[in-house]
Amino acid sequence: MQEIIAKANVLMEALPYIKRFRNKTIVIKYGGNAMVEERLKEGFAKDVILMKYIGLNPVVVHGGGPQIGQVLKEMGRETHFVQGMRVTDSATMDVVEMVLGGKVNKEIVGNINRHGGKAVGLSGKDGNLVRARKLEMKAINPQTLTPEIIDVGMVGEVESVDPSVITALEDNNFIPVIAPIGVGLAGETYNINADLVAGKVAGALRAEKLILLTDVEGVKDKQGRLISTIDIGKVPDLINDGTISGGMIPKVNCCIDAVEEGVTKTHIIDGRMEHACLLEIFTDKGIGTAIARFNP
Repeated sequence: MQEIIAKANVLMEALPYIKRFRNKTIVIKYGGNAMVEERLKEGFAKDVILMKYIGLNPVVVHGGGPQIGQVLKEMGRETHFVQGMRVTDSATMDVVEMVLGGKVNKEIVGNINRHGGKAVGLSGKDGNLVRARKLEMKAINPQTLTPEIIDVGMVGEVESVDPSVITALEDNNFIPVIAPIGVGLAGETYNINADLVAGKVAGALRAEKLILLTDVEGVKDKQGRLISTIDIGKVPDLINDGTISGGMIPKVNCCIDAVEEGVTKTHIIDGRMEHACLLEIFTDKGIGTAIARFNP
């Protein structure tokens, strides 16, 4: 009987959050181990379906770097990275689009639909959802000590987002699943970092939350303890003193951009934890690191 009562208490804890977030948009960047382990893949699909059933509007933006790398390897094509960005020539871009917009996207859509949801796959090309431009990367030439532009091919950055195709799907009770591919003014295709796409989509939708699923617990202090909340005004100091470093810097900056574009709260959470999204959204304690404007 106590176990049954405990389950009822969990539902009661979730009630105020269900009321607060009803009809609100939640953008989730889906990546890392959550996209690899079967147990986590199934759990994520069910979590998204539950959100939709109780009145939230989940929007999924997915990555797929490891899957792209595997296909390129099977094709005998070498992969080169510059500052963490995959050098993407036209032939590689064809593979990226095939894997992200085809294999990975449709697998996620299929998982959601198989468990009773109604998901539709998109890329940034659909409805001109994501307009992109070529990413200009700069580095210091070690010989001349002057900045120079590095050409990484068809790697892009978001120029603008037209969310009308997303809102049309939401209005008809569908769950949008978006591959991070953008389109240029001349129709050229660009490979874009999924975190950046998720942040820009969240901003365009004025989402209630942006959730980045990662393979770490969140942002930690120098003693290795999880930092539960960070005000965006404190981020520069945390970067300067080395608390936020490496690959966490672009994720945190993505969250800051989203908040500045109208997203209420952003979260970096551990996608290796089962039902991570539900634990963040519907429990008092939450998980991971919340980044927002806590001190307006």
